[in-house]
Amino acid sequence: MTDKVQGDIYDYPVYYDLIFGSDWRAEFDFLTGCFERFAKRPVKRLFEPACGTGRLLIKLAQHGYEVAGNDLNVKAVRFCNDRLRRKGFPETAVVGDMADFKLKRKVDAAFNTINTFRHLLTEKQAVAHLQCMADSLAKGGLYILGLHLIPADPDDRIEDEAWHARRGNLVVNTYMWSKGIDEKTRAEYLGMKINVYTPTKHLEIEDEMIYRTYSVRQIRNLIAKVPAFEWVESYDFAYDLDEPIKVGGSTEDVVLILRKK
Repeated sequence: MTDKVQGDIYDYPVYYDLIFGSDWRAEFDFLTGCFERFAKRPVKRLFEPACGTGRLLIKLAQHGYEVAGNDLNVKAVRFCNDRLRRKGFPETAVVGDMADFKLKRKVDAAFNTINTFRHLLTEKQAVAHLQCMADSLAKGGLYILGLHLIPADPDDRIEDEAWHARRGNLVVNTYMWSKGIDEKTRAEYLGMKINVYTPTKHLEIEDEMIYRTYSVRQIRNLIAKVPAFEWVESYDFAYDLDEPIKVGGSTEDVVLILRKK
């Protein structure tokens, strides 16, 4: 029998973490490589806005970095802190808005790698977020921001994605698809379906998310509104440090390396 629920995927941190936390190594190696290559200061203290379950924070903490993050979802923050505590680290995730926060101490680098930035649905919120990040970084520090752009040619777009993950008897299959874009409001409506299987149950969770869209021109204009940042390099989601990309009209996956002036 299948139990079906309409819900927020972020309210199910165990399943979310299994899906998106299982492929952490490529991002981890990329982030630490960027710290060495692009930061103009030693990188020790890190911050992740909208950190969710802290899938990367825990790995970075285990490699000697001081980590912290914020997120609006109470359950995700609790999951993140519980894991940090179990592994012997301070509980440094807090409930907070990625577009309205202030850190007590500046950090050397920050990151947001999988489109969470696009949850900010207005230009005002996006600028506020980038300004918060600039204010949180020490001079020469990095903000690494990953998102999907909207290619100029609709035929270049990826309309759906699927993920599969397993841990013991727990299997989670996830499918996400675009339901359409409102070009006037720059809102993309995304459906997400998560199927969870254990030996005794099948749970199906369906969620809908709204992401703000960005063309190449729009993301460049946005970054220019926060002059404390310089855009020093660009990559795609292959996370290959030796293969930077030139961002153009056909670009969809992009990871921006921003540095605090």
